[in-house]
Amino acid sequence: PFAAYVIAPTFAFVNAGITVDPALLSDAMRSPVAHGVFLGLVLGKPLGIVAAIWLAVSLGAKLPTGVGWGSVVGVGAVAGIGFTVALFIAGLSFDDPALLTEAKLGILGASLVAGVVGWLLLYLLDVPAREAHEA
Repeated sequence: PFAAYVIAPTFAFVNAGITVDPALLSDAMRSPVAHGVFLGLVLGKPLGIVAAIWLAVSLGAKLPTGVGWGSVVGVGAVAGIGFTVALFIAGLSFDDPALLTEAKLGILGASLVAGVVGWLLLYLLDVPAREAHEA
């Protein structure tokens, strides 16, 4: 757990190449780039995953045994953590170092929020699915 919750996030943060500067953090909080990246990962990615699974189920697919919609929503939220590709795409997308830094801060902030929200959703919403599966 220590490696997963402390070492890996620290490694990711250090390798993201962001200098911790209060002025930079303040600028990023007002940046439309940071806001767009953040919302894309925290809202867009989960909505896309849930919508794709809903479409598959409505076309006849079935959720696996013991998996309820709470699990689907929670896993969709957790998917917002995936920052490796987002950092790569941001590096390809922005030539301006200030915009790239703002995007990186949006990605890292979104990863933190997505992890917490995903954990809470799985903890709170997955209980009925587990109880139904055990019955």
